[in-house]
Amino acid sequence: MYLQHRKTLLAALVCAAGFIHPCLAQVAPAAILEIDAQNVVRYYEDTTDPSKFATVPGVVPAVVTANFQTYVLIGDIVAINGQPVRGTISHTARWTNLTPTPTPGLAIADMVRGGLGQWAFEIQTSGGTPIGTLFLAGMHGGARTPGSPLEITQGNNAITGGTGAFFGARGDFGQVVTAQTIPVRAASITEDPANRRKNGGGTIRWVFHVVPLSAPQIVATASGPAIVHANDFSPVTASKPAVAGEILSVFATGLGPTIPGVDPGQPFPASPLQAANSPVAVTVNGESADVLAAVGFPGAVDGYQVNFRVPSDAPKGNVTIYLTAAWIPGPSVSMPVQ
Repeated sequence: MYLQHRKTLLAALVCAAGFIHPCLAQVAPAAILEIDAQNVVRYYEDTTDPSKFATVPGVVPAVVTANFQTYVLIGDIVAINGQPVRGTISHTARWTNLTPTPTPGLAIADMVRGGLGQWAFEIQTSGGTPIGTLFLAGMHGGARTPGSPLEITQGNNAITGGTGAFFGARGDFGQVVTAQTIPVRAASITEDPANRRKNGGGTIRWVFHVVPLSAPQIVATASGPAIVHANDFSPVTASKPAVAGEILSVFATGLGPTIPGVDPGQPFPASPLQAANSPVAVTVNGESADVLAAVGFPGAVDGYQVNFRVPSDAPKGNVTIYLTAAWIPGPSVSMPVQ
């Protein structure tokens, strides 16, 4: 059934109205991503002999110096906003140990910060499909930065960009120390990281305040949001509202990369259909709807069709609906339900 009516007049109008004229889009809100990690280990460069790096299979505690030591952190991303995912954190840093009240070996400064480094959070679905990578830089430790999410307890870090679903993202992030139920393990750089999961590591939650370059947007038409009844592609309107439990199709932009993929700026083909490779969610009046499919609309550039089922307990009257792609929400629109 999916897209079998795409040559109907309504589908053509929707495509022309929203997919060619992006000025109809609204400004999307920033997103908060809670990223949970396990098996987090810092491998300290505590020897100057590279031939000894990553050679010992068992646990080797690090020899940590007072300051200026470098390390490599590696961890497993296991969830975003409570949804199971896969992924890897790679982080390199050098301790600076800034403080207004230094003891010998620490660095005097006007603020408290632990170290300076770079980060990469490479994220996949739970099935292993690549979603995208967030790149970051900054200083860990110390107070959270002004304007960052209140849940953050430490860190002064900027999102410097991203790839895939996070292409062009910006914002900030920090750590939630209270969520660190198992301390991050400090290992010698001589320890073999092939055994990281077996040897064990810590748990960390990072909170990201993401301002996306683009976000999912439900296309606007002259008659309202581009939401149609899937059985006949007629628009959902006050005179023909949606029904609880019904399957609807919504037309949108900003769902990101697809599988198997197209070159940037190229239209989606009719065959093979291009499935969104990021998790796509539909929320109706605060309740998650069952998403049946989300694909690139054939012939459109950055235009998508999402089929979903209206929740069976959806209230009657006007309800709010919005899309989320890669945990990035778009602005909400109103839809009538009878």
